[in-house]
Amino acid sequence: MRGTLLLLGLGMQEVLFIALIVLLFFGGKKIPELMKGLGKGVRSFKDGMNGLEDKDEEEVKDK
Repeated sequence: MRGTLLLLGLGMQEVLFIALIVLLFFGGKKIPELMKGLGKGVRSFKDGMNGLEDKDEEEVKDK
Protein backbone atom coordinates (compact mmCIF):
# COMPACT_ATOMS: atom_id res chain seq x y z
CA MET A 1 0.00 0.00 0.00
CA ARG A 2 2.83 2.33 0.80
CA GLY A 3 4.25 2.04 -2.71
CA THR A 4 0.89 2.90 -4.23
CA LEU A 5 0.55 5.97 -2.06
CA LEU A 6 4.03 7.14 -3.01
CA LEU A 7 3.30 6.70 -6.73
CA LEU A 8 0.20 8.83 -6.44
CA GLY A 9 2.01 11.42 -4.36
CA LEU A 10 -0.41 10.96 -1.47
CA GLY A 11 0.60 10.68 2.14
CA MET A 12 -1.39 9.23 5.01
CA GLN A 13 -2.84 12.62 5.95
CA GLU A 14 -4.19 13.17 2.45
CA VAL A 15 -5.75 9.70 2.37
CA LEU A 16 -7.43 10.28 5.72
CA PHE A 17 -8.72 13.67 4.54
CA ILE A 18 -10.19 12.12 1.39
CA ALA A 19 -11.80 9.35 3.49
CA LEU A 20 -13.34 11.96 5.78
CA ILE A 21 -14.76 13.91 2.83
CA VAL A 22 -16.26 10.71 1.36
CA LEU A 23 -17.78 9.86 4.73
CA LEU A 24 -19.32 13.33 4.96
CA PHE A 25 -20.77 13.19 1.44
CA PHE A 26 -22.20 9.68 1.53
CA GLY A 27 -22.66 8.86 5.20
CA GLY A 28 -21.69 5.69 7.01
CA LYS A 29 -24.63 3.61 5.80
CA LYS A 30 -24.12 4.25 2.10
CA ILE A 31 -20.37 3.51 1.91
CA PRO A 32 -20.64 -0.32 2.14
CA GLU A 33 -23.17 -0.27 -0.70
CA LEU A 34 -20.84 1.87 -2.79
CA MET A 35 -17.89 -0.45 -2.14
CA LYS A 36 -19.99 -3.50 -3.00
CA GLY A 37 -20.96 -1.91 -6.31
CA LEU A 38 -17.36 -0.96 -6.99
CA GLY A 39 -16.25 -4.54 -6.30
CA LYS A 40 -18.86 -5.91 -8.69
CA GLY A 41 -17.72 -3.48 -11.36
CA VAL A 42 -14.07 -4.45 -10.99
CA ARG A 43 -14.98 -8.16 -11.04
CA SER A 44 -17.05 -7.65 -14.19
CA PHE A 45 -14.18 -5.77 -15.84
CA LYS A 46 -11.71 -8.54 -14.99
CA ASP A 47 -14.11 -11.21 -16.30
CA GLY A 48 -14.47 -9.25 -19.52
CA MET A 49 -10.71 -8.92 -19.92
CA ASN A 50 -10.25 -12.65 -19.27
CA GLY A 51 -12.93 -13.38 -21.87
CA LEU A 52 -11.06 -11.30 -24.44
CA GLU A 53 -7.80 -13.09 -23.65
CA ASP A 54 -9.48 -16.50 -23.97
CA LYS A 55 -11.01 -15.46 -27.29
CA ASP A 56 -7.61 -14.30 -28.59
CA GLU A 57 -6.01 -17.60 -27.56
CA GLU A 58 -8.73 -19.57 -29.41
CA GLU A 59 -8.17 -17.50 -32.55
CA VAL A 60 -4.42 -18.20 -32.43
CA LYS A 61 -5.07 -21.95 -32.03
CA ASP A 62 -7.47 -21.92 -35.01
CA LYS A 63 -4.79 -20.44 -37.31
